[in-house]
Amino acid sequence: MAGGKEIKTKIASVKNTQKITAAMEMVAASKMRKAQDQMYATRPYSNRIATVVHHVASANPEYKHPFLIEREIKRAGVIVISTDRGLCGGLNTNLFKEGLNLLGDLDSKGIGIEVVTFGNKALGYFKRIGARIVAETSHIGDSPEISKIIGPVQVLLQKYEQGEIDIIYLLHNEFVNTMTQKPTSVRLVPVEPADDDELKHHWDYIYEPDSKEVLDNVLERYIESLVYQGVVENVACEMAARMIAMKNATENAGSMIDELQLIYNRERQASITQEISEIVGGAAAV
Repeated sequence: MAGGKEIKTKIASVKNTQKITAAMEMVAASKMRKAQDQMYATRPYSNRIATVVHHVASANPEYKHPFLIEREIKRAGVIVISTDRGLCGGLNTNLFKEGLNLLGDLDSKGIGIEVVTFGNKALGYFKRIGARIVAETSHIGDSPEISKIIGPVQVLLQKYEQGEIDIIYLLHNEFVNTMTQKPTSVRLVPVEPADDDELKHHWDYIYEPDSKEVLDNVLERYIESLVYQGVVENVACEMAARMIAMKNATENAGSMIDELQLIYNRERQASITQEISEIVGGAAAV
């Protein structure tokens, strides 16, 4: 029963894989809760500073920061936040599709593109498609530190201030819920004015000590907070996607084991029937 032995070996192999995926599912679930707590803790600050900056963009301060000035777009910068590891379903694939749509739209308008990547998966993918990568970082970990994030972003910000690029986009996964992670692209700079029509007519601030010092600091913190929030959201998305992927893998392994067990039982039954037939035939011949 050589076939039966091979099937038993395969069943044992699939069971071992099932144990691994079940363990990875539990680890991802534990890490997801921690990542969600961090994400929800940083969202209020990120949302509030974004509101303030959009209001500032609608105002008319005596000092116009470069991040508030619209200009003709000849070159664009794109920041892409992905994961370092795989085994998280279609999370990165969906993000890269969104990135290709954005890059294709810019390229069709004759706009040059420079890319900054966060995560090994983004670095590998955009290298393969021939994108111009000007900065990258990886191994950010499950608890991102803002000090590790700012460096690559500053490369694009300096290029923007020097007039080498004219617009910067941020591309990352947004955490909707455990089952849903949505690839999202937002314009970082120039900052878009607030959508509120009432604020566009009369909103303004009193600056202390002066608008230049305040805007320089606020807009810098705004960019940092938006990118950091994107990284934190992406970590939560990664853990949720990995948990679901490993859950599905564990269930699929169980289904495969059941099918293989059924095949093994049939093979064993056929082998026993054949042996009985041979014994009966031998006895009849005697």
